[in-house]
Amino acid sequence: QVQLVESGGGLVQAGESLRLSCAASISTFTYYTMGWFRQAPEKEREFVTSITWSGGSTRYADSVKGRFTISRDNAKNTVYLQMNSLKPEDTAVYYCAADKWGAGTTSPRTYEYWGQGTQVTVSS
Repeated sequence: QVQLVESGGGLVQAGESLRLSCAASISTFTYYTMGWFRQAPEKEREFVTSITWSGGSTRYADSVKGRFTISRDNAKNTVYLQMNSLKPEDTAVYYCAADKWGAGTTSPRTYEYWGQGTQVTVSS
């Protein structure tokens, strides 16, 4: 049974930073490409960023390039999302997802496991 648990969300002002964490209960964490998605009220879930199982490739949505950074610590079975220069439009529930041997695609349908999400709210 794979479990993903996100943490680190909260309420911040525009321009501030947050770091989200996703702890994975996967014995073979290094087999999984990890992704972050977000969903704002009344909007579809959208891709934010991904990092491949090897850690050798990352991908970012255009809306977060240069502001967000994904990283992984395989020793801790954890993936991080460092979010800088936050904007009100970044407000959403942020979800962590895992895809075994995945290529880091942007489609949520390719990810097999999902966390419960963590709320990020950015005030103007």
